[in-house]
Amino acid sequence: MVRDDIIEYSLHAHHSEEEGKKVRKKIWKVTAILSIITTVEVLVGAFFPKDSVGDITWEIIKWGYILLTVVKAAYIVLIFMHLGDESKTLKYMILVPYIIFILYLIFIVVMEARYIGDGWLNMH
Repeated sequence: MVRDDIIEYSLHAHHSEEEGKKVRKKIWKVTAILSIITTVEVLVGAFFPKDSVGDITWEIIKWGYILLTVVKAAYIVLIFMHLGDESKTLKYMILVPYIIFILYLIFIVVMEARYIGDGWLNMH
C-alpha cells in the first residue's frame, strides 16, 4: 500500500550553487576553528607536562585549558545548535547563565582539589 499523504520534502528543496558554496565554506571554517583549538590544547599538554613547568606556569596552563574548553563549548552551541542565528539578546540569555554555572563548577572543583591536595601533603 502506497501512502499519498507523506510529503517528500527533499524533492521540494531548491538550493542554488551559491548557497551550497556558503554552507561548505561555513563547515570548513567551523572545522578549522575547532581543530585549531584542539591542536593547541594537545600541543600544550604534550610539550608542557606538569613536572616540567613551575607552579605559576601550570596555573596559567590549567586556566587556559578551561578557557579554551568553554570557548569550544560555546562555539559548538552557537553553530551546531543554531543559536548563532538568533538575536544577540537571546544568545546572551542562554549562554551567560551556562558560562557562569560552568565557571562556578570549575571554581568548586579547583578549590576542592587544592583542599584535598593540602590534606595529602599534611598526611605525609
